[in-house]
Amino acid sequence: METKTKSSVYPLAMTAVMAAVIAAVSPFAIPIGPISLSLCTLVLYITPYILGWQRGAVATLVFILLGMVGAPVFTGFAGGIGKVLGPTGGYIAGYIPLVIITGLAIRFFPKNRVFQFLGMIAATAVLYTLGTIWYMIQSGNPLDVAMKWCVIPFIPGDLIKMVIAMIAGPELSNRLMKVNIHPES
Repeated sequence: METKTKSSVYPLAMTAVMAAVIAAVSPFAIPIGPISLSLCTLVLYITPYILGWQRGAVATLVFILLGMVGAPVFTGFAGGIGKVLGPTGGYIAGYIPLVIITGLAIRFFPKNRVFQFLGMIAATAVLYTLGTIWYMIQSGNPLDVAMKWCVIPFIPGDLIKMVIAMIAGPELSNRLMKVNIHPES
């Protein structure tokens, strides 16, 4: 009897699907000063639950590259290299370490939600650091202004997104496993 096996292309297809999900969610945002509030980070927190840290980083990179070549996938339906090189580009670049650090916390502590949450906090701190430094360089604003506009207003929402991701991520992963469409199944 012949058994069905998944093609090696299957994980690549799932990675592309997740990149498309990130790209579909990211443009919808509420501007709050120079940075916009979007659900992009929520999807980025969930991505490693579904793809793991390596494929999650690749999906995030694909999303960023799509935006860099002009696809309107960034907040406000923006695209182009100028968006990545502009004042908020450090936050976009910070998405990759966000997914990697979150994914490593999930990988090393698959059942420990406290450590996963701490990993997400650490990942978000790296995102904020990269984005804020880049914002200060590009805009010429001092740290207090950057913190006021680019970090402090986003902390409560990001903490809520982390909690949602810790609930939704494992559930989505389990459901994908049950129907045999999870990249790891």
